Amino acid sequence: MNTFVVDRESVSIPEWVTDHDSFRRWARSEEFPEKARVCYLRGEKWVDMSKEQVFSHNQVKNEFAYVLTGLAKRLGGTYFPDGVLLSHSEAELTSKPDGVYVSDESFDTRRVLLIEGEEDGFVELEGTPDMVLEVVSTSSVKKDMADLMTLYWRASIAEYWLVDGRGERCDFDIFRRGAKGYQPVRKPGGWLKSGVFDASFHLSKATDKRGNPVFSLETR
Repeated sequence: MNTFVVDRESVSIPEWVTDHDSFRRWARSEEFPEKARVCYLRGEKWVDMSKEQVFSHNQVKNEFAYVLTGLAKRLGGTYFPDGVLLSHSEAELTSKPDGVYVSDESFDTRRVLLIEGEEDGFVELEGTPDMVLEVVSTSSVKKDMADLMTLYWRASIAEYWLVDGRGERCDFDIFRRGAKGYQPVRKPGGWLKSGVFDASFHLSKATDKRGNPVFSLETR
């Protein structure tokens, strides 16, 4: 049993989890730790049990989910908020993105499959969604900005959205898949054009009456 201790808590990875296929079997089982963020990144098992920051992570995810859920319904497709398991066999990737959008076309053409768990219901997305979102936290900088940038590209995902709300201002970028890697979308006036959603987006950061951050995602 491989045991990883993070933030005074532990995650035990069974000895039989030796490759991507066995990791996915474990991830679909009842023994998989739901509270931990455990990923398989092309041979590397990545574990994060750090506490979620209320504003720069939780509230950023919530704002994107609020806006993109409604937009996905109008376009056709589904926006999956934080917590959905995503796997891609050729990229040797299993992760839990902060958001995933799958269009009706991607479901209809089986670019994305719904995978059932040991109990009733679906527990995993397999394949190539149209868009993924990651919100950077202190514990995930390398994973989000380097490792997943490469692996999501290998998985042929059209757009990778990356947000960092930790500083005085928030950084929001959309990366579009190119022939050799992701390329950042230009943002005239702070607006980013998404080909996936056929809309432009702008993320702003203000403070409420208590001085806490408030994030707003605008569309046009």
